[in-house]
Amino acid sequence: MKPHAPAAGRLLKAPENFIPREAVGTVFREAKAGRRDFVRGAFAAALAGAATPAALAQANPVPAGGGDPHILELPAHTKGLGQPVVTDGYGKPSQYEANVQRRQSPGLTQTTQASVSFAPLQSLFGIVTPSGLHFERHHQGWWDIDPSKHRLMLNGSDEKMLKRPMVFTVDEIMRLPSVSRFHFIECGANTGMEWGNVAVPTCQYTHGMISCSEFTGVPLKTLLDLAGCDYKRGRYLLAEGADGSSMTRTIPMELVESGEVFVAYGQNGEMLRPENGYPLRLVVPGVQGVSWVKYLRRIEVGDKPYAAKDEVMHYIDLMPDGRHRQYTSTQEVKSVVTTPSGGQVLLDRGYYQISGLAWSGRGKVRRVDVSVDGGRNWQVARLQGPVMDKCLTRFTLDWAWDGKPALVMSRATDDTGHVQPTYRQLRAVRGSRSIYHNNAIQSWLVQESGEVKNVQLS
Repeated sequence: MKPHAPAAGRLLKAPENFIPREAVGTVFREAKAGRRDFVRGAFAAALAGAATPAALAQANPVPAGGGDPHILELPAHTKGLGQPVVTDGYGKPSQYEANVQRRQSPGLTQTTQASVSFAPLQSLFGIVTPSGLHFERHHQGWWDIDPSKHRLMLNGSDEKMLKRPMVFTVDEIMRLPSVSRFHFIECGANTGMEWGNVAVPTCQYTHGMISCSEFTGVPLKTLLDLAGCDYKRGRYLLAEGADGSSMTRTIPMELVESGEVFVAYGQNGEMLRPENGYPLRLVVPGVQGVSWVKYLRRIEVGDKPYAAKDEVMHYIDLMPDGRHRQYTSTQEVKSVVTTPSGGQVLLDRGYYQISGLAWSGRGKVRRVDVSVDGGRNWQVARLQGPVMDKCLTRFTLDWAWDGKPALVMSRATDDTGHVQPTYRQLRAVRGSRSIYHNNAIQSWLVQESGEVKNVQLS
């Protein structure tokens, strides 16, 4: 069907911040105590309060009988001088978009310095996440480090691993031949609250621990070559951050040898933001975000995995028999419909563009299928270009909503043949008590009222 054929439907945006800051702590404490029903109830009550009849009416609608005053009467901005150039040295979003913000986690680690913020996926376009809306995960707070005093050290676990241990300044790294690539970064705990059942209502909270940027930096192999790395002996790296948590992660050498791992200083055309690791961070495409070590200060070459604390206690996969898997760092193929999604309201019957994001840590997204009837029937969605390796891919599908309940979902396939699983398929292997690496198909229920809710199909 063509977009202009049916009447265009109007969409009410999801409430961006419907849980007051003072209530977040209460929600967290109840979640930590295992009372998921309380968490779901708190979200539901807040969401219901946001969706009042007054909120359901769009501001300044087009008059049904014509004679739109916004056309017939010239507004002030058409008749007068605008603000002077460069009122702010660094540009800011419109005041009318001020509510589009990262939001703090209400149910994961909740301390002042160790928490998560979620990117507002439902309010974004294309594939690039603005730096100011990039999701964050901190283990010991963030720092604004003086780049002139920051150093990156390269050493080996013994003298045979690295012939010339080296120390680089930021300026020295920035003088080396650079690369710029688009990649997604996803926290291993993204969608983690949904393992057992529905816990949160909106796309921002279900899938918002992912972002996508153009990163600029120097391939790590270039630095290791300068230091005389023995690639036959050294098959693993230990990457260490300079923040108080001393985040350390094992990186397999085959990823480095491929040239895809690099030390980044730039993001989206400017220097990294402090919250995103300024002045240096590691970029490990396709691997969970905790391995993209921020405030990167040291790289050690070794001959075996390092079994760091965040590799043996956290970011592991709890299995149904009580054992857990380690070093499962690849982010498997995944997708989510961002419009329509939880918290939004369809105000009219008629044409809508279903839109969403797909990604895979194994390569490119090859195909995305969309269903509006709970998976009984699927349609192939359009993939918007460019489709890049280990990068977010935007997909769209034309849809005429008839006013009846609909179950909207997406299913991604990557170029290695991996297909995004249903919750039933995932739980058959992984159970329902895990936290990390949930890539199950997300379902949104569009009710007759037009309100969209998060649901899971058994």
